[in-house]
Amino acid sequence: MEQISQFVSVVIERLKTHYPVVNTQLDHASAFELLIATILSAQCTDGQVNKVTKELFARYPDPRALAGANLDDIKKIIFSTGFYNNKAKNIKACSHKIQNEFNGKVPRDIKALTSLPGVGRKTANVVRSVCFNFPTIVVDTHVLRVSGRLGLTDKKDPVKVEFELMDVLPRSVWNDIGLQFIYLGRRICHARKPACDRCFLNDLCPSVTSV
Repeated sequence: MEQISQFVSVVIERLKTHYPVVNTQLDHASAFELLIATILSAQCTDGQVNKVTKELFARYPDPRALAGANLDDIKKIIFSTGFYNNKAKNIKACSHKIQNEFNGKVPRDIKALTSLPGVGRKTANVVRSVCFNFPTIVVDTHVLRVSGRLGLTDKKDPVKVEFELMDVLPRSVWNDIGLQFIYLGRRICHARKPACDRCFLNDLCPSVTSV
């Protein structure tokens, strides 16, 4: 049995109670679709990405098709996600590399995944967790903020935070807790004005502002 602090244990149990079922909000039918959707989700809402990928994958359903797509056509489809020039180049190049270097299949290895254009550790960990069931902690801006406010880390670099959280949290909760932190960050622990009075962790949180 993993040894964890009483504080961490209570945080985990309350997160499970309030967010018992956690799933990515990005629509996908394959690891490839989730990978592309996650790249597109940077600085964009999941809802908007889902609208875009519905059309994108209807026209270009696999790495071969997207790799061969006209770049301007991709840009038009994904325009509303923001930063569409770089995103279009990345998803086309990413698809090309998957098709030509990985036989059309999204790799599972973190090193191979992060070698793909537009794919950092966060995106790679999303795919590894959701599609391949590898124990990972996905660190986005919400996870950075919530874990820092809870005192679980004092780091600001996402990679350092990922490894620090892996040290303090039991492996069995890694896949869920990132999404639970994201839910908490979106709904309660807002960046500018956290709703501490509504937070189910306000009696534990060292950063609580008011109750």
